Amino acid sequence: MKNRGYTYVELIAVAAILSVLAAAIIPLSYTVIKKKKEIELMEALRTIRTAIDEYKKLADQKKIKVEDPEKTMGYPPNLEILVEGVELADGSGKKIKFLRRIPLDPMTNSYDWGLRSYQDEPDSEAWGGENVYDVYTKSPEVGLNGIPYKKW
Repeated sequence: MKNRGYTYVELIAVAAILSVLAAAIIPLSYTVIKKKKEIELMEALRTIRTAIDEYKKLADQKKIKVEDPEKTMGYPPNLEILVEGVELADGSGKKIKFLRRIPLDPMTNSYDWGLRSYQDEPDSEAWGGENVYDVYTKSPEVGLNGIPYKKW
């Protein structure tokens, strides 16, 4: 009767092949995960920026009540007001909401977005507090396209 089984050489060869395959797959899976987070970041930024633009549009048309229009220049004073809602200017007492909730920042895994007011410099990382003109992620990482996420 002949011994059946694998020799040590065969086992080492198979282990070496599996190691090479695993070494090739790990960087690829990292890139796929990072790309997924980048897509989520783009969607979250688009959602918030669209809500800010809609608020500004209605404020300019005088369809919503805006607190301190000189200071806010028609932009929301904070992100929370986009969720809480703003009373219509027609006196009906109805509120319009621009967001159901503030989206999660997938890069920092938090709801803490970087904010810029209309009066701030375009690349400023310190929020002036007058209004919310733009948002950005606070992640220090760089995207797959070579652009830091803060500049998206």
